[in-house]
Amino acid sequence: MGILKEDVVVISPAEKEGDSTVISVNCPDKTGLGCDLCRIILLFGLSIARGDFSTDGKWCYVVLWVVGKANTRWDLLEKRLLDVCPSYFSTSEIDYYRPANQQPKKLDVFLLKFWCSCDRKGLLHDVTRVLFELELTIKRVKVSTTPDGKVMDLFFITDTRELLHTKERQGQTILHLKTALGDLLESCEIELAGLEIAACSQGTTFLPSAITEDLFSLELPARYPSGLLASNPISITVDNTLSPSHTLIQVVCQDHKGLIYDTMRTLKDYNIQVSYGRFFANQEGGCELDLFIMQADGKKIVDRNKQNALCSRLRMELWRPLRVAVVSRGPDTELLVANPVELSGRGRPLVFHDITLALKNLNTQIFSVEIGRHMICDREWEVYRILLDEGDSYHVPRNKIEEGVRKILMGWE
Repeated sequence: MGILKEDVVVISPAEKEGDSTVISVNCPDKTGLGCDLCRIILLFGLSIARGDFSTDGKWCYVVLWVVGKANTRWDLLEKRLLDVCPSYFSTSEIDYYRPANQQPKKLDVFLLKFWCSCDRKGLLHDVTRVLFELELTIKRVKVSTTPDGKVMDLFFITDTRELLHTKERQGQTILHLKTALGDLLESCEIELAGLEIAACSQGTTFLPSAITEDLFSLELPARYPSGLLASNPISITVDNTLSPSHTLIQVVCQDHKGLIYDTMRTLKDYNIQVSYGRFFANQEGGCELDLFIMQADGKKIVDRNKQNALCSRLRMELWRPLRVAVVSRGPDTELLVANPVELSGRGRPLVFHDITLALKNLNTQIFSVEIGRHMICDREWEVYRILLDEGDSYHVPRNKIEEGVRKILMGWE
């Protein structure tokens, strides 16, 4: 006995302006499904106001109340949510279960190369927005400005639709870029990135030790990051008395963009199953989560060391899901942003989009960009190194740049 495909994901539009759109998912379960669903919702720029989910270990039911944008492509969101749900054709076997941290399908990497006659504020964000709307995922970026003021951009991208090898899809992409950039765009081409070209996309492998020690520390900082309410610290409690088979994790903290995703990816990386959960974001900017969880062996977490390790990691991931710093790079100013990579290999959605949006809002131009992955403190990190234009960056104080970027990334703008 199965379930109809159209019943797996159901999106009920908001009845009136200001109401939430309700997304319900009814499908076979897998460890990490909550993380995968929340990641897609974050990718579409939506925020989760409330959520409930439950599972018996084989079948799950998830309801999410989300706040969207007027231009949200709900039909495409439904398709992408359906893509991560386990097979809906059968519920009698478990051969459709995949390991929680199985690597996602590797997509072909393409090189998008274009020249612009000159730079302008917000140019990189406009390109990033176009690629996002076309479902082209940015894997690496190399941006450089020549002495005569021209800009060469190299974007290493993958196509969620797996059609970028076709002339039609390439033409569509170039046309959208021409529309966004106008006469600034001098030339544009797309080609499959060979091994030697892909190797050039890796960027600088060296990060100064002074940066890595501070930016990637797994210890809680002594001071609150700018924007975090000192009156609303993170509270995480563990209770093994309310359920004979599950451990209850209760979290109270300040809300931020992607908070549920950050919680679920942490549990997914620990291979922990959430059997029942609810979360709610209030009007004051706080968030409460109740999660009934168990280990991969089906048992509750009774070992104090395991409890402390999990709580410590959750507290850090909710406190600093992204690391932001503005530092000196020789005589220049460099913006550094880093986020942890899931064990499955997936990075955090929309980070580069939000960075470029923040810098556009700050009226600050970008001179060059490097995006790469680094193993630091036994974890893989996606690191964005943005060299700011010397002529403009000094007009905006460094602390204002750091604060502005962090607020956009955290959804506190």
